Amino acid sequence: MQQTPESPPDVVAELRNSLKQGQAVLEDAYRNSGNATLLLKGRAHLVDGILCDLWSCLGMPSGLTLVAVGGYGRGELYPASDIDLLLLVPEGFDPVIEPRLETLIGLFWDIGFDVGHSVRSPLQCIEEATRDITVHTALLEARFLTGSHTLFAELGARLAAATDPLKFLKAKQLEQAERYARHNDTPYSLEPNCKESPGGQRDLQIIMWAARACGIGHDWRDLAAHGLVTTEEARQLVRAEEFLRQLRIRLHLLVGRREDRLLFDYQEGIARAFNLSATATRRGAEVLMQRYYRNAKLVTQLNTLVVQNLEAGLMPPQQSEPRIIDEEFQAIGDLLDLRDIELFRHQPAAILRLFLVMQRHHELKGMTARTLRVLWQARLSINAEFRRRPENRALFIQLFQQEHLINGLRRMNQYDILGQYLPAFGRIVGQMQHDLFHVYTVDQHIMQVIRNLRRFAMPDFAHEYPFCTRLMTAFDDHWLLYIAALFHDIAKGRGGDHSKLGKADAGRFCRAHGLSGEQTELVVFLVQNHLTMSAVAQKQDLSDPDVIEAFAAIVKTERHLTALYLLTVADIRGTSPKVWNVWKGKLLEDLYRVTLLRLQGKAPLEMTGLAEKQEEARSLLRYHGLEAEVEKPLWQHLDTAYFLRHDAEEIAWHTRMLYYRPAAAEPVVRARTNTIGEGLQVMVYTPDQPALFARLCGYFAKLGYSIFDAKIHTTRHGFALDSFVLFDPQEHLDHLPYRDMIALIEHDLAELLKNPPPLEAPVRGRLSRQVRHFPVQPQVEIRADERGSRYLMSITASDRPGLLFAVAHTLCRHGIAVQTAKIVTLGERAEDSFLITGEELSQTSTLVRLEQDLLEALQV
Repeated sequence: MQQTPESPPDVVAELRNSLKQGQAVLEDAYRNSGNATLLLKGRAHLVDGILCDLWSCLGMPSGLTLVAVGGYGRGELYPASDIDLLLLVPEGFDPVIEPRLETLIGLFWDIGFDVGHSVRSPLQCIEEATRDITVHTALLEARFLTGSHTLFAELGARLAAATDPLKFLKAKQLEQAERYARHNDTPYSLEPNCKESPGGQRDLQIIMWAARACGIGHDWRDLAAHGLVTTEEARQLVRAEEFLRQLRIRLHLLVGRREDRLLFDYQEGIARAFNLSATATRRGAEVLMQRYYRNAKLVTQLNTLVVQNLEAGLMPPQQSEPRIIDEEFQAIGDLLDLRDIELFRHQPAAILRLFLVMQRHHELKGMTARTLRVLWQARLSINAEFRRRPENRALFIQLFQQEHLINGLRRMNQYDILGQYLPAFGRIVGQMQHDLFHVYTVDQHIMQVIRNLRRFAMPDFAHEYPFCTRLMTAFDDHWLLYIAALFHDIAKGRGGDHSKLGKADAGRFCRAHGLSGEQTELVVFLVQNHLTMSAVAQKQDLSDPDVIEAFAAIVKTERHLTALYLLTVADIRGTSPKVWNVWKGKLLEDLYRVTLLRLQGKAPLEMTGLAEKQEEARSLLRYHGLEAEVEKPLWQHLDTAYFLRHDAEEIAWHTRMLYYRPAAAEPVVRARTNTIGEGLQVMVYTPDQPALFARLCGYFAKLGYSIFDAKIHTTRHGFALDSFVLFDPQEHLDHLPYRDMIALIEHDLAELLKNPPPLEAPVRGRLSRQVRHFPVQPQVEIRADERGSRYLMSITASDRPGLLFAVAHTLCRHGIAVQTAKIVTLGERAEDSFLITGEELSQTSTLVRLEQDLLEALQV
């Protein structure tokens, strides 16, 4: 920095040292006391003194003013927060002619401040505030630091005259809606921003900003004094704000810089800072995050309540008369209102009737401010006696029988009515599932599953999943599926098998709420088996009649099968947008259809439809112009297992590519976009060669594709006929769409197989950040099938690029052949199943060595 008489280097060094020492003292005091206010106010006071000293040292003109705005204007500075300043100048003042302004701003940075600043006159401030609600908000918290009091007073007067409280509130509501949209309209993100996400500090600050704009006050006690919140609500706001303050302070101190996101990297460290220990069933980070989510839910509830009360107070009186709905409720505009404010006190059952009314009158968009407040206060009246009353149990069941179900359930969850009525549900509110494929808390996941089921029953969404819609609309009492969805994960986090624990909860609920024996049995069956169909479809060989026979023995009836299929599709789709794909949809539908045939009395061979499948394949060949019996030279080399594992369309495609060269001298590689609408299908036909499966896995891994399904077949004359389904889960190949990769794969893979180089050693792919912090314990299970001729191998591990190649490479070294591979990726978790053969599998010593080598290959 250029030295000037006004900025001697010793002054800068002294102020920098004062800042460093002062912050260290404040942080030490905080670590000893945990007093957030002392730290936040203390840092603001420390910065105040340094800025005023600097202003004085430079001899700034007396007509200028230094003003703190934003969070600094509130007198709160977090350990790594920036400092928002306004350099207020008189009208007509030209900052360019005052070199000391430039010097001052440079010194801010030299001393060590992270400064956001503006230089404006009072009029310019108002003009900018009119255009930008963010500037208007920052000015509401303006605080005088040093300089001209007269100029600061002028700013305050102009701002007060320009502030329209109702207009300001409306603008902040729009801003909040946009902010919510940026954070996917949920407080329950895996890695929420404790400042900006729904339920974060911004939701509390918007209340105080609106209160300031209305001239009501500067803290929660002022709001209580004006009747906007009750004394109890004020206490809740204070506690919620204190938790967020503590969280953000500890986050800044842990990271050592400004960071407001609760990333996986920091969650365990923050949990330790809060002295939160792991439990028998949950990690410390999960305990922390449930506390955060519940606090965020409370903040969103209070934000809605207080902002709506503010709006009601600012809005002009309603000119139209309320529309009477019944003796208890009326509508004011599109909001539901209580006719008697004491209704819930005299008739607690009206709490549930309120939601029933809203479901039946879907034109209602919400509740009036006074109704919200009374409902919020009445929620605690839902106790054991309330739950035992037959009238209330009947009302609760009716809620699930209405068309507009999901909005009602979400409101009931938002305002703690659902958790009060079902204490088991209340325990999983805000409970995160750190399994790397659920992206919602347990309660929000349940809401998503019910939403998905409800959409199956709505003609407007028939285009999404027409088969599910057809099944749902023909299913009697489909509201029973909503009950099953409500309970399917309700026992998460208790320890033990949540399906069995949830089954017991569901059975007690159904019996207590008057469901028939048949209805109760269906709900209990679904809760107990909600994971079964997914496991069978994605991990077992659906061409094996024994697999279908065993699954049919579990479901027993067509009604059970249909209900389980619908719940399974809704459940998988409700875990994460990344988990569901069309391939999983096809597997589930294939399992449904073939099991339905078995339940209808078809024999095993009839059930597979082998003859019909071959005839359909022949028809497809004729459709493509091939003559009759052209398939015979190829098909004579294909055994029954091939026809069982492939559908008619695949058989016809393979035949069209190979019928004229069943003994091709060179590898044949053909690829096409997947007929089910997503991904690629690749066929490889070549004289069998060592390490072929591993080589193919390595090639696809280099391209960045994930293998979702592999069918490995060796013909009677020693040719490998292998089929793969490929996806690009990370979408990093968007610049090369699937169809543009076809020619590349067909050429390069064929060349690779003509003269195969030595098999490369696996390279450990780069792990995602989530996997680094939530690794999956690798597991390998190998067991003989019922005939004892083949072995089923299941692996579980953290997913990473090249994982399947590492497995295939290990199997190759042990001389193990792969017949089928089913690849299941659940977020960052891989659960893959293989049908394998090999001499080492029948000997205990070599089998143990194989398992050990596989576990080593699976390690992250």
